[in-house]
Parts: sequence; structure tokens; C-alpha cells
Amino acid sequence: MSDSPAGRLQALFEGHRLTPTQRRIAHCMVRRAADVPFLSSVELAELAGVSQPSVTRFAVALGFDGYPALRRHLREVAPPEPGATAAEKGGEGHNEYQQAVLAEIENLRHLAGLLADPKPVERAGRVLASSRPLLVLGLRAASSQARGFAYFAAKVHPDVRLLDEGGSMLTDRVDAAVRAGATALLCFALPRHPREVVEALEYARAAGLTVVAVADSAFAPVAAHSDLLIPAAVGTGLAFDTACAPMMLGRVLLEAMADELPDAQARLEEFDTKAAARGLFVE
Repeated sequence: MSDSPAGRLQALFEGHRLTPTQRRIAHCMVRRAADVPFLSSVELAELAGVSQPSVTRFAVALGFDGYPALRRHLREVAPPEPGATAAEKGGEGHNEYQQAVLAEIENLRHLAGLLADPKPVERAGRVLASSRPLLVLGLRAASSQARGFAYFAAKVHPDVRLLDEGGSMLTDRVDAAVRAGATALLCFALPRHPREVVEALEYARAAGLTVVAVADSAFAPVAAHSDLLIPAAVGTGLAFDTACAPMMLGRVLLEAMADELPDAQARLEEFDTKAAARGLFVE
């Protein structure tokens, strides 16, 4: 990722205290890394859904005299990759439904580029596999991601505990897991980011848990409360966000975790044998 235009952009933003609006601009720029060196401040503002002065203030916050200076810098550090064009990414000539699908395909391509360096995922797999029990958190829009991960993880991990409902019981369940020996929590964090998720992660880390997060952006609100965050962008072209890339990343983390569990294959074979004996599935 560090050698890609998106990776170099992300490195440029790291270490800066960005406002929510500025994080939105940064997230947009990472997603459109091949295009941004050639966008005007007005065009970038329109893509990010912010005002043009916000883009100028963002450039100043990064230490540049203004947006033109930032754009000149971007043309040096994040040139477009061969074959990537704005027209190809913009889905010109397609209807809104096709454009939403094409945007998700681009999100998956971006994730594939991120996974060119497998070390963060492998590290996450080790952290998740070693936690007994393992907590999996996802509220509101992210609850389906957390539930899907927990469902499959329970087939190879001896003790998975799903946290998909907020409220005062949430911290109680974190406390109970810590008393039982938990050392890690996996969080799926997607827009719009519930305040409860940020508070839960802050509490979990204070309780000694290592937090692994799957979020829509490296600049998501949960970043400050995560020990390891792996981004996977969501699609925003429809009335409700789409989350193909976060779901795919969840399956990749499952694979990495299973690789660290010596009895994972035996557990899967045992389940298949019992499922066949019970006639659980229609053949």
C-alpha cells in the first residue's frame, strides 16, 4: 500500500489532527487517488460533499499555502497508476445502478491493493485467534457485518461473543469477557458512526483489550481507539451505503484467524459430519 498513490496520500495525512469535514476530504482523496492531482478545489469539494473553502482550509491544515500548492505536491507524490483514468472510474455512460456496482468494484480493487501487504491482516489473525473468548462488535449499520463474521468464526474458534446491541449492558458484557480471559475485540465500524461504538472501544482498551477495527476509512472516528485498523471503503451511490469491501475484508480476516488456529480444519470437518447426520442442509 505504501508504494501506491493511495498509500502515499494516506501517509501525507497521518499525524495531522483533522476535523470531521477534513477527514471526509482525506477519505475522498484516498478513494480517488488517481484523479485528485488533476481536480480543482471546486471539483474535489463536490466529490467530497463539502464547501470549496473547506478544501482550502484542509490544504492549509496540511501545511501548504493553499490548494494549488497541495495539488502540485500530489502530482509529485501520487501520480496516477498506468491505465487508470477518471472516465474509467466515473462510470460514464452507465445508469445510476450500474455506477453503484462499478463503484463497489473499485472499492474491492482498492482493498486488493491494500492486501498486497498481508502483514496487517496476518497480525490481526494472530491477535483474534489467541483471544479466548473473542469479542466481535458491530452496531446499527455494521451489525450485519459483525453477525456474519461471528457466525462463521464460531465454526473454528472455541468462544466467540457477538456484541451487536448497544445500551448499558454493552460494557457489562465487555467486563464479563475480560474476566473470562478475553484479550482482543474485533470491531466493524461503518457510517454513520454511532457514538456508542467509539465509547465502547475506549472502554475496551482501558480494560486491556487489543482492538482490531474494520472501518470505512483510516480516518474514521474509531481510528483513535484502535490498535490495528484496516480500511475498506463503502459505496455511497445509493440511498443506503453498500459494504461489499468491508464484508470481503471480514472474510479475509476469518481466513487469517483460521490459519492461526491449529484445530480449525478438524472443527470444520466435525461440523460437516454432524450436519450430514442431521440432514441439516438440502443437497
